[in-house]
This record gives sequence, structure tokens and C-alpha cells, in this order.
Amino acid sequence: MTRKRKNKQQLGDGIFNPLLKLGNYTQNTFSATTYVPEFKTLNRQQLEWAYQGSWMCGLAVDIIAEDMTREGIEIKGTDPEVADKIDTAFDDLGLWDALTDSLKWSRLYGGSIAVMMIDGDAMDTPLRIDSVRDRFRGLYVLDRWQVMPSETKIQTLGRNFGKPEYYEVLPGVSGLEMPGGVTKVHHSRVLRFDGVTMPAFIRQAYQYWGASILERVIPRIMAFDSATRSAAQLLSKVYLRYYKVKGLRQILTNSVATKGLYKQMDLVREFQGIEGLTLGDSEDDFQTFSYTFSGLPDILLQFGQQVSGAIGVPLVRLFGQSPVGLNSTGEMDLRLYYDDVKRRQDADLRENMKRLLRVLYVSLFGRLPDEGFTFEFRPLWQMSTDVKATVSQTMTGTILQAYDSQLISASRALDELKKMSETTGVFTTVTDEDIREAEEQDAADDVVPTLEDLNAELPRVSENPTDREVVSEQAVEDLSINR
Repeated sequence: MTRKRKNKQQLGDGIFNPLLKLGNYTQNTFSATTYVPEFKTLNRQQLEWAYQGSWMCGLAVDIIAEDMTREGIEIKGTDPEVADKIDTAFDDLGLWDALTDSLKWSRLYGGSIAVMMIDGDAMDTPLRIDSVRDRFRGLYVLDRWQVMPSETKIQTLGRNFGKPEYYEVLPGVSGLEMPGGVTKVHHSRVLRFDGVTMPAFIRQAYQYWGASILERVIPRIMAFDSATRSAAQLLSKVYLRYYKVKGLRQILTNSVATKGLYKQMDLVREFQGIEGLTLGDSEDDFQTFSYTFSGLPDILLQFGQQVSGAIGVPLVRLFGQSPVGLNSTGEMDLRLYYDDVKRRQDADLRENMKRLLRVLYVSLFGRLPDEGFTFEFRPLWQMSTDVKATVSQTMTGTILQAYDSQLISASRALDELKKMSETTGVFTTVTDEDIREAEEQDAADDVVPTLEDLNAELPRVSENPTDREVVSEQAVEDLSINR
């Protein structure tokens, strides 16, 4: 017994005072606080009602998903004509809208898929990307409640290892069912989006999907909604009128006297106003009470800040309100938020965009993209036109000054101008082919002519053959030094 007590004391941690009832092992209000699993993600109907009825829940789901796809992508490593055709195809096929919906439903339900529709292909067969020429028709979005992941898992080592090999479309919940049987979609035809990543055992309860974004923020949103609704109800009691009537109890016991009292109150309401009169007996007492809202705005602001922190969106973006305080513009808050959106794009969207762009490229041009073909998400933070003009003028002048001083070559100058176009939007038509031609020209200019080359050029200098002179080796050496 003594040994057990000693081990228990060695493993104990934290403050403990039974006299003051401090610590986790005493009978106080805090020691009774604990966390229990709620699994709100499995309650599909409650999530849908919250998304439909609460504007704050709607913003929690929509705002980040829309910002992740708002500015699109910048195609790199190819000709501008190719990039323009890809951008046009994204608009014509509604790919950005489909990707936005996929992200929304993954945040709301914890997961979604976007099926790549290839005309003429059986959906339960692996996708052959080299055979989709001119047959890609867009994306079909299904949330996690419209599909059933198969029990067979992908055994190929890689980022998809352990994920479902097929997704069965549940009958009656979408327009993707095939007549005569269950529609199975092979994983190679699917862009999968997961919600909030959960530990292994919770993922197992969620059929290896993620969790809804609302699972963590609903308590804060409920507190905010309750506070704002209570404040709205308080407005009806902001101005109270109190009327004392002598012998009220006796009056109410007499029906005739009660009707007279009601008639008197109707006259009070009829004639009472800003410039009206309050009619009453000389022994009656009329009083008014007003309520002040001091402290209530601070409470609502605190609840709003909690919701903002839970969702991960700053107040200036969530509520559209200007920040208060000395020299506070909200610019830093937006920059930090946009950096977080960029992180989410790289983590949740980049891999699916790679697969989608490969399929779209083959469908448009009939071949796989070149090795240098890539893309980047356009930044959400956009410079104004005046700032872009100033920055482009300064950067262009710096590059040209370095080129005139022979510190960089023409190909290097073009390369710097092309990289600058990502920020300023100027010199966007400079291609890799232009840079390669400039590199070849730079290499040709660096070649030192030989003795035979100079003698071959002499007739161009003097048209009279008798005036030709053989250039000596010393002249060639002097020319090389000068170059």
C-alpha cells in the first residue's frame, strides 16, 4: 500500500490544495470541466441546417474556399497562347466553380470528390491519360454523403496509399447513376478533398474522411448568435413606461371599472408622443425608465473575435468592418490571412490541380505537357495600378542599367523581366523561346574570331582585291584582348 501511494505521488503533477479547493483533484467548478466526443460531422442534417440558417456558419464554410480559388493560377513553362487556351477552358468548363464547390462541401461535411468526366470512358476503369484527347467534359462534384468508399484500398506506395480504390455513388442522391447497377468510380478519375484532418481513431469513425470545419466553431457561433439575438430583444425594453393606478386591485374585480381602465390606457397610448400629453388621474403616478447599453458592444466584439479566431479569418475580412485604434489599417491582418490561404492552397489544392491540368492539357493539345510546365497560385494581395507602375518602372530601370553596364547579358535581362511580370504584370509576353534565342546570340557574340575568319572578312572592308592585306597573328591577339 505504501509503495502504491509513493508511486502515485511521483506521477502527480500540477497544483493541489484541498483547503483552498485548488487543483484538478478538488471539488471546485473547474475540476468538473471535461471534453466529450460529439461527432457533429456525422449529423449531416444539423450541418445543413446550420449552413442554411446561420450566416456565420455559411461564412465559415464559404469564405476560405472562395478565396482559395478567387484569383486562379498563373501557367508557367509554356507559350502564352497555350496558357490562354487553358484559362479559357477553365471558364468554359466551369472548373473554378466546381473546385470551389468541392472545397466548400469538404469543409462543411468533412470530405468531397470531384469526378473528372471523360466522354466515352467507363468510370470503373483506371484512367488512361494519354487517351483523353478532346474528351474531357469537366468536373462533377459529390459530397461524402453521396458516395461510399470501397473497402479495398490502394496498395501502390505513394501519397494515395491506403485510400479507397473505388467510390460507389449512392442511388437516388445524384444524377451520376448508371442504369442497371451501382456506379463505381475508379480513384484515378477522382479529385479527393478532405476536411479537417483528425487522428487515426476518429478518422476511422468518419470512414477515413476529415471532420467538418463547423465541428469546432459551432459552440462559438452559437454564443455569438445568442448574444446578438439577446441584444436585439433588449431593444424592445430600452424605454419602459410605468403607470401607477390607485386601487388597481379593486378596479380589476369590477368589469365596468376594468373597461374604463382599458379605455383610459388606450387614450394614453393615443395621445402620448413626443409633443403629446399623458392623461391620468391626479393620484396616478406615471414614470419612465431608460436602459443604457454600456458594456454590451464590448461583449459582442469579444464574441466576434472568438468566432474570427475559430474560423481563422480576420475581423476586417469576416465582418467587413474597419479596424479601430491608432494607425490600425488591417493591412497586416489581411496579409497574415492571405499567407494562411496560400498555405491551404499548397496543402489542399495543389496536388489535385496538377492532376487536373495534365488531363486538361492532353484533352486540349493531344499530348502530355512539357517537362517545365508548371503553375503558381496568383497572390490574393493585389497591388494598385499606381503601385504597379512605380514598381515596374523602378525594376525595369535597374535591369536595363545592369545590362548597359555589361554586368548581365541580354538573356539574363530578359529572364529578369519575365520574372518581374509575375508581380507587376508588365513584360508578360516574354517567352522561354525568346530567352533561348538571346542566350544563343550571347554565345555567338562571345566567340573570338580566328585568323582565317578575319582574312575572310577583308574583302568586305576593301572592294579592291589589290588592297588586301593578310592579318597577322599579333593583330588577332590584340583583337582578343580588346574584346
